[in-house]
Amino acid sequence: MSLLSRLFAREPDPREPWRPLWHTLVGTAREVHWFADRGAADTLDGRFDMISMLTALFMLRLESEPNPDAHGISAAARLTELFVEDMEGQMREAGIGDPTVGKMMGRMMATLGGRAGALRDALAQQDDAALAALVVRNMHLSDEEHGPVRMAAGLRTLHGQLSRTDFATLEQGEIAA
Repeated sequence: MSLLSRLFAREPDPREPWRPLWHTLVGTAREVHWFADRGAADTLDGRFDMISMLTALFMLRLESEPNPDAHGISAAARLTELFVEDMEGQMREAGIGDPTVGKMMGRMMATLGGRAGALRDALAQQDDAALAALVVRNMHLSDEEHGPVRMAAGLRTLHGQLSRTDFATLEQGEIAA
């Protein structure tokens, strides 16, 4: 292979295999029941809360797999990269400039990491009290009275579905019923 061939060779984007799961995650986060039945606020902040909470939940599921992808980076890291790509694109589409995008992405990543850690701890408990408390601390709600318990139940249900879904099926962007 010539030097020019090596310099201009284009390898496929290593995130591509996980794009179907990202699209499933975003579609799941936009489902009406999170907002109408479980109390998530149907606002920009509430929609971000749903995307970031479900991204953290999906990341936890992918982190439970012992095998990294073919490029040696975990699927959870690839999903995180897709989260960053999507959020950055959304901000730029909204007209937010470079200096602000970087700062906001830093806050979003801190939020995502914090939610993943808190979710890990809350899901380890058998009842949903810790999960409901996590919802109160981390989400904008339209129903602050009943929303935390309903949201916790929905997150626990989705966690169960993800746990029952094998890795290859997740990579195809599908989740067990």
